[in-house]
Amino acid sequence: MPDPAEADLRLAQDLLFFAYRDFTNAADVALAELGLGRAHHRALHFIGRDPGMTVTDLLGILRITKQSLARVLTELVERGYVAQSPGRADRRQRLLSLTEPGAALERKLFERQRE
Repeated sequence: MPDPAEADLRLAQDLLFFAYRDFTNAADVALAELGLGRAHHRALHFIGRDPGMTVTDLLGILRITKQSLARVLTELVERGYVAQSPGRADRRQRLLSLTEPGAALERKLFERQRE
């Protein structure tokens, strides 16, 4: 007979998987229309939550390679969603913030997920 505690944990895991699927799908549709993916969404989300964050900080949050983040940021900057500026104390740092179109896109994705 299965352990009841393990059965409860497995049910909780099922529910997390279903919630994640439904939660991400709401934004995935809007992102796909723009040719963007979840990595772009995560970057937009965290940059929007902490304007002026460094690329190093974002790397630490997302736990992806520099190369992967560079691809994502290059695309977001080229499309005008993210702005980069040099650090105040250390000019080698790149500080990230959302542009008006970037903030509008992040808001749209948030609202889709909130629904």
